[in-house]
Amino acid sequence: MIQVFQPGLGEEELAAVAEVFASNWIGHGPRTKAFEASFADHLGVDADRLVFLNCATSGLFLTTELLGLGEGDEVVLPSVSFVAAANAVAAAGARPVFCDVDPRTLNPTADDIARALTPRTKAVMVLHYGGHPGDIAAVADHCRDSGVTLIEDAACAVSSHIDGRAAGTFGDLAVWSFDAMKVLVCGDGGMLYVRDPDQAARARRLAYHGLARPSGFGQASASTRWWELNVPEVGRRIVGNDLTAAIGAVQLRRLPGFVERRREIVELYDRELADVPGLELPPPLPEGHHSTHYFYWVQMHPAVRDEIASELYAAGIYTTFRYPPLHKVPVYGSTGSRLPRSEEAAERTLCLPLHPGLDDADVRTVATALRKAMETRADR
Repeated sequence: MIQVFQPGLGEEELAAVAEVFASNWIGHGPRTKAFEASFADHLGVDADRLVFLNCATSGLFLTTELLGLGEGDEVVLPSVSFVAAANAVAAAGARPVFCDVDPRTLNPTADDIARALTPRTKAVMVLHYGGHPGDIAAVADHCRDSGVTLIEDAACAVSSHIDGRAAGTFGDLAVWSFDAMKVLVCGDGGMLYVRDPDQAARARRLAYHGLARPSGFGQASASTRWWELNVPEVGRRIVGNDLTAAIGAVQLRRLPGFVERRREIVELYDRELADVPGLELPPPLPEGHHSTHYFYWVQMHPAVRDEIASELYAAGIYTTFRYPPLHKVPVYGSTGSRLPRSEEAAERTLCLPLHPGLDDADVRTVATALRKAMETRADR
């Protein structure tokens, strides 16, 4: 089966894990700090603004805690987004307010965001769909002018940027995902960015039980009675560890190669699928925009999309649609609303396999199968 996603792991990652085993320190420690510092260099931010976490979802939940969101507050986010974003808002007691998206880019525009803002809006949480930065610069300007906090869900955008400025650094807070199917993988893991230094320090405390300073062996040379606790506010344990950080550090060094191969695959898909009847390819990136190329999505008539997905699956090619519209999920209490462009995109879009494990022959196999499936339905 040709998979949609597949991690790129090898001997370097295995050797890094072996070093951690040999050190006898596998928890939150020096490799975690080193990974945070390397990722800060990658983004062009200060390392003390980053916290390596056990997953990006924990980061989204932590952002709502840092902002003190609760009953009566609203957070605007695109309906085409991952369920973790809406869950984080709803779990805080706030109300997710879903906005529409551009039906081709599947990213919200600044106007989409603006139409959803109300006096109760405390934050905007924007996904970079498929790694495309989208309208994030204009969204950030609008949020700043409106006095609304901007959270960037940069899970798909670990190497995306606009004119050299990294996606995730336009807003006030951001998270990146390093789960098993992402571009940079740790098995599980995520990074939280907090622009405000005081809030960043608070985020680090909250991610480790709310402790003002860790107790235990690491403090024995710095204080007496190192076992005593100082807990100014209640937190939890959601930090990453040296095992996953060691994998992440290797993956970060390999990231440019991963992204370059993904770009090559995108260009090959573009060439192979350029003249397929009834098929729309991803829109070109605006000048100055660079994508991580996490998704390659095609669009077609809704009447044939599901049939084609099934036909490709039968041929050994797994496809999917990410992400089903959240405003249709009953638990969020907004199923009566209509967001026509999100709904249109959800019925027309299919994500094709895209990862560095694909060789050119695999890409051509997918393209040939998709072309054949589309051509047999050309009259529909």
